[in-house]
Amino acid sequence: VCQIGRYFFFFQAEDGIRDFCLSRGLGDVYKRQVHGDYIYPAFDQLVNEAAKYRYRSGNQFSVGGLTVRAPYGAVGHGGHYHSQSPEAFFSHAPGLKVVIPRDCIQAKGLLLASIRDKNPVIFLEPKALYRNAEDEVPTEDYELALHKAEVVQEGKDITLIGYGTQIRVLKEAAKEAEQDGIKCEIIDLQTIYPYDIETLVESVKKTGRCIVSHEAPVTMGVGAEISAALQEKCFLYLEAPITRVCGYDTPFPLAHELVYLPDKWKVYDAIQKTVNY
Repeated sequence: VCQIGRYFFFFQAEDGIRDFCLSRGLGDVYKRQVHGDYIYPAFDQLVNEAAKYRYRSGNQFSVGGLTVRAPYGAVGHGGHYHSQSPEAFFSHAPGLKVVIPRDCIQAKGLLLASIRDKNPVIFLEPKALYRNAEDEVPTEDYELALHKAEVVQEGKDITLIGYGTQIRVLKEAAKEAEQDGIKCEIIDLQTIYPYDIETLVESVKKTGRCIVSHEAPVTMGVGAEISAALQEKCFLYLEAPITRVCGYDTPFPLAHELVYLPDKWKVYDAIQKTVNY
């Protein structure tokens, strides 16, 4: 174990690392040295211990703002063991927060906010952005609000909701749709759980149409929760059924990765079908 300030670099032993952090009540950042794909051995400690510390102690104790950084998602050659998206698993555990940045500026601001939050945070970083994300990141200290979605692009015809790498895909699909005269509003969730339902409802009531997109399998995914919540709150405003454009219900395929991923053409096709419903 190598310690730099309150930041720890560990050997690869997921469950042992979580035991170490939880037993010390650390206000530290744990950096996964491999992938979020291998976070599952520590699932019990995160869901049964970290997530419940504040609740079971009546808010007297916490895990000191434990933040777990973990690469996740498709990378272009990862196959079924190195391309997984585990956000839905952790989003079903009250007490945990799940955060996913879409780019460099968001990564810094959301990470600092996560570290300073009293609750344990699962901070998932898109692998695909590690080598192809560049931006003018402010050097000063700043935070971006957790629980607040960001309207990345305003539009009037349809709302596109996503997070992480998928925001780039939604932007590309929106450019194609714009050539057909369709103005898309794009929203980045940023915090997957608990998510900002108010911003989503406001947008869908304006556009009357909605597509939710993510890499993770479609069944029981984040998109299912958002679709259900928006249907309950925006039913009388909808001009078409809410559509999900997501990964398939199959292990992530190596040879057919491009077929599996919800690319801009799948999103563009869904935009056309939803607008012309």
